Order: sequence, then structure tokens, then C-alpha cells
Amino acid sequence: MCVGLSARVVSVKDQTAIIDAGGAKREISSGVMEDLEPGDYVMVHAGVAIAKITESDEEEAVDVMEDLL
Repeated sequence: MCVGLSARVVSVKDQTAIIDAGGAKREISSGVMEDLEPGDYVMVHAGVAIAKITESDEEEAVDVMEDLL
């Protein structure tokens, strides 16, 4: 099973994005995503943004992860 991390995009430059995942900022690859902008929410797997998600999807993912931990 693969687990993705939900996060908010802080900035995007070239094919790299800075994300905020629960207060932790990380640099990830955004090369497979088109039209990614600051403020978007994404699902991240293995350091790569793999899908845009909604803010409510992000909140639900955070709730699920909190329940698991």
C-alpha cells in the first residue's frame, strides 16, 4: 500500500515546488503537474506532486492520518 501526503503549495519555480505539510516545509518535484500555483493543495508521494486535491480533501486526509497515529 502506498501512502500519500497532503500538502499546500507555498511556491513553484520551474519543476520544483515548496509545500507546507502540517507546518513542515519541503521541496518536491512538480514536473508531472501542470498549472500548479501557490495555494493549491496536492497529494505528494515519494517527493513528487501526483494530484491536485481540494481543501476539504486535504482536511479529511489530515484527520485520517491523525486517527492512525
